Amino acid sequence: MSTPGPLNGVRIVEIEALGPAPFCGMLLADLGAEVTLVERAGSGAAFGSIFLRGKHRLSLDLKSRPGREQLLALVADADGLLEGMRPGKMERLGLGPEECLRRNPRLVYGRMTGWGQDGPLAQSAGHDINYVSLAGAAWYAGAPQTPALPPPTLVGDIGGGALYLAVGMLAGVLHARTTGKGQVVDAAVIDGVAHMQTLLHSLATVGQLPAERGKSWIDGAPWYGTYRCLDGAQVSIGALEPQFFQELMQRLGLSDRFSSSSQFDQTVWPAMRETLVQLFATRDVMHWIALLEGTDACFAPVLSPQQAATHPHNQARGVFTAVDGVLQARAAPRFSLFPHTVAEPVKPAAEDSKC
Repeated sequence: MSTPGPLNGVRIVEIEALGPAPFCGMLLADLGAEVTLVERAGSGAAFGSIFLRGKHRLSLDLKSRPGREQLLALVADADGLLEGMRPGKMERLGLGPEECLRRNPRLVYGRMTGWGQDGPLAQSAGHDINYVSLAGAAWYAGAPQTPALPPPTLVGDIGGGALYLAVGMLAGVLHARTTGKGQVVDAAVIDGVAHMQTLLHSLATVGQLPAERGKSWIDGAPWYGTYRCLDGAQVSIGALEPQFFQELMQRLGLSDRFSSSSQFDQTVWPAMRETLVQLFATRDVMHWIALLEGTDACFAPVLSPQQAATHPHNQARGVFTAVDGVLQARAAPRFSLFPHTVAEPVKPAAEDSKC
């Protein structure tokens, strides 16, 4: 059932959960790992079929002794286990790290939470927007004098959560294969999001990221933002480097008014922004695509996920595909030794004879 990939031979047991853990399991399955999803009886797919791709499915009652014993039997032959419960839930089931590592000392026990396994908020409920906010990443998400609005799930659940859990699992499995010692991976969304802000912290140390919103190039510069077109569509520009700024101004016919020497002059920014607002609003998005796309002006249209799937660049690379009519992205990253494919949808748990 697993897709050919660099993780062929790696066995992962995933305990059904919400949030980033299912994405992490899908990512590992995309890369060739054999992932067995242990579901609660009758629960079905919490987020639809995409997160189930490439996974074996097994329905177990983990509150019963037979169910727990069957899970521990899976653990005994696995490289890793993924769980996304509140801290202490797996221990109360008798399936915490101590019990599982006793059964398999080489096991990498991956734990996915929002707040972490400890700390004052560890037992509190939360979601992506809460973790991103407390970690500081939501601060610059939005224009000045408007409420912050980070993109849903991407920064927290996926970026700071699932991807960090995947890296932790792979590092743990590599270490276990070298030393024979398993361990617990404590992946908290708030930790990952904080770590992802290293560039922002670095900019702040050299005075390029003031605490006030809208005062830095990354969240306030008119040449790094989005604009509305005549037809209501939006475009993005990110002409940070002077040579890219010059090309943008030249192609927009604004070189005489805004030179590269004024690019970082914040006293010029209000006039520059108003000029760009008015200019982009004079034409439909297709005009700006024809003028700017594929140049060094650092340009792209702002697309919906459905529109993104039809863009010529994404189609040429095969970024997206549809399986049984369900639009989804192919696995990333790509590997030269393995095909860039997507696993077929799994069968319902009751029919999965391989589990």
